[in-house]
Amino acid sequence: MSQHFLLSAASKTLKLKDIYQGGEDAAYAKFCGLRWPETDGEAVCPRCGCCDTYSIKSRRKFECKACKHHFSVTSGTIFASRKMEFTDLLAAICILANAAKGVSSVQLSRDLGVQYRTAFVLAHKIREAIAIETQDTVLDDECEIDGAYFGGSIRPANNDFNRVDRRLKENQTGKRRVVIALRERKGRTLTTVTHREAEGVQFAMDRLDHSARLNADEAAHWDALEMIFPVKRINHSEAYSANGICTNQVESYFSRLRRMVGGQHHHVSAQYLHQYAAHAAWLDDHCRESNGALANRIVRNAMTAPVSRQWKGYWQRHAA
Repeated sequence: MSQHFLLSAASKTLKLKDIYQGGEDAAYAKFCGLRWPETDGEAVCPRCGCCDTYSIKSRRKFECKACKHHFSVTSGTIFASRKMEFTDLLAAICILANAAKGVSSVQLSRDLGVQYRTAFVLAHKIREAIAIETQDTVLDDECEIDGAYFGGSIRPANNDFNRVDRRLKENQTGKRRVVIALRERKGRTLTTVTHREAEGVQFAMDRLDHSARLNADEAAHWDALEMIFPVKRINHSEAYSANGICTNQVESYFSRLRRMVGGQHHHVSAQYLHQYAAHAAWLDDHCRESNGALANRIVRNAMTAPVSRQWKGYWQRHAA
């Protein structure tokens, strides 16, 4: 089995069978190739940049001939100090790349044969690496902006005389959050999580170039953007689209995110909602690429992402 089984962008199918049949050596070569593409997978010291290294094959590690630094292919990346085999890491990436609406940590743990906490942390590390693609992105074309609320729902009481008006603030949990999505038509989708939709005004100012053109709904808080950008407004009580003015692209993203949260995860904590939102945005942006190309993207992002500060060490003790 070739070590380049993930490289074919024309392929529409990436099989778990191919990964495990390729074996640990092929999976390891894949990580090396995407960590050091300039040297065709030959190790480069992350400390001094020297290309001359000794290979410690029994431990899959390297020693730099110049500074004597010991390192591995995952040193300094989001998979640093990993204990899983490379085939299992690739299999997890394959599963997430194939899942159009995401995959729950319970299902991932069963597919990989690992504990739930292992799958949970691994999936969030991959989501963190995915989000790095757009961390510095600024949109400068025709864009749409909107917000959608998630979480914080209250189960109604069984008896009607015990029920309360769940719309009132005093009867809410305080865990309800709004995902603000800023989407460029035929471009990228940027997301953030806030307490109120009006906070999306500052998000748009930070992530939009002054040449951008904006589409928004009739909500009054978007009025502030009209002083900076050309803004077209659509009143959803009258129409969803009129004369090319709409927020249909960003609504399409929210549809995917709702199906991900409701159909796969069933419950998403406000603490981690931003990572699920970024994951859904990434899937929507690359939905026309093959699953092999998506897997390559994830591995490449993971090999360039720094060590996670949130999911490093005893993650149970640290809040997001």
